[in-house]
Amino acid sequence: MQKPLIAVLLASAFFSLNAQAADLLQVYQQALANDATYASARASAAVGRERVPQGRAGLLPTVGIIGNVTRAKGESTPWNVGTPFKDDDGVTQFVEGGGATTTQKQYTVQLSQPLFRWDRWETYQQSKLQQSIAEAQFAQAQQDLITRVAQAYFDVLAAQDTLASTRAQKEAVTEQLASAKRNFEVGTQTITDTHEAQAAYDLVISQEIAAVNDLESKKTALQAIIGTPPAALATLRTGVNLTAPQPINVDQWVSAAENQNYAVSVAQLQLESAKREISKQRAGHLPTLDLVASSQHTNLSGQTNQSGRSSNNAIGISYNIPIFSGFAVTSRVRESIALEDKARNDLEANRRNAALVARQSFLGVNSGLAQVKALEAAEVSSNSALESNKLGYQVGVRINIDVLNAQRQLYQTRTDLAKARYNTILAGLKLKAAAGSLREEDLLPVNALLSQP
Repeated sequence: MQKPLIAVLLASAFFSLNAQAADLLQVYQQALANDATYASARASAAVGRERVPQGRAGLLPTVGIIGNVTRAKGESTPWNVGTPFKDDDGVTQFVEGGGATTTQKQYTVQLSQPLFRWDRWETYQQSKLQQSIAEAQFAQAQQDLITRVAQAYFDVLAAQDTLASTRAQKEAVTEQLASAKRNFEVGTQTITDTHEAQAAYDLVISQEIAAVNDLESKKTALQAIIGTPPAALATLRTGVNLTAPQPINVDQWVSAAENQNYAVSVAQLQLESAKREISKQRAGHLPTLDLVASSQHTNLSGQTNQSGRSSNNAIGISYNIPIFSGFAVTSRVRESIALEDKARNDLEANRRNAALVARQSFLGVNSGLAQVKALEAAEVSSNSALESNKLGYQVGVRINIDVLNAQRQLYQTRTDLAKARYNTILAGLKLKAAAGSLREEDLLPVNALLSQP
């Protein structure tokens, strides 16, 4: 039922792209269907689900049929071969040699049921842990897809904003250059103003080229996820209000990350599997016990007195007691103990890393919110400063470089403001991912912040 739903969503998204830009949810649906990394994780999860049936198989009975067909031919030579004798009719005959051909058909039905095999029991328990590990890794891949799509999406928007700001700055510098040339021609300004405007124009041209290349690079990165060249994207609404993470206590986020982060969950399961491996290897010192049963059927035909059919049924217990294996079992036990110690340290490393990422993301959201407010105020101030410098330049109290600097400051502030908003949104998603609580539904409030360009 899931594939048709995705197909419907993708179809609706495709047709809507003809009329409007794609939003974050539509791009995410494309990534679900086309991202190779996510598809690989989905296949790995399917592989993990087969571990339990394979592990259980070692505890179940095995039944097989073994058969053979044998054809034999024997030759015999009597001691008196060639000796004449008379038959019943009085005709003289001679003793001749002879042979017999026999065919034997035999098959055996065998059954073996493990009664005590501790290594197989531990293998079965490990198979359940392996399935859980695969499911946790797939959940991690789902979270990673959400953050990768959001990162690539907002990287494209940031690159678009940078290019738009650079081109707007180029238009303003072009006007300023033309004004400086006119004023120089009429003698009201020096050639220095023209050179300054020309230098600013050349600089913004190089920045525009770099911005165009960066935008193409970001689009290519998004294409690698969704599988097709991205169409126009819905942009962030002007003046959006970003909210602080809930709960507002960083310790709660850190605690959630230490216990619910999927990387931590995988490490915990791997530690439990390593403990099972120790017990499994120690089983090499233990005896094994199996119930065995067989039913043998033989059909013998040919020139023999033993021709006919026979059956033989048997049931019993088979056991094996290991005595010495060249210290191989002892070595494998030491190896598994070392691996268990490694898994324990890996768990601690993952727990610390999850706590670090959660703390950094929490601080990133809060510092981002503060930075957005500061840049919003800076944008207003920079705009006022630009207008004041333009007016001062017209009345002769400001020089050309003052106007150029004010323009550069305004456009740089707008670019920084847009990036700060994107980074704050991404930090909020990464915070939930660190805590193991990021879901597809978390894209809905983010998508609500977007509008058609």
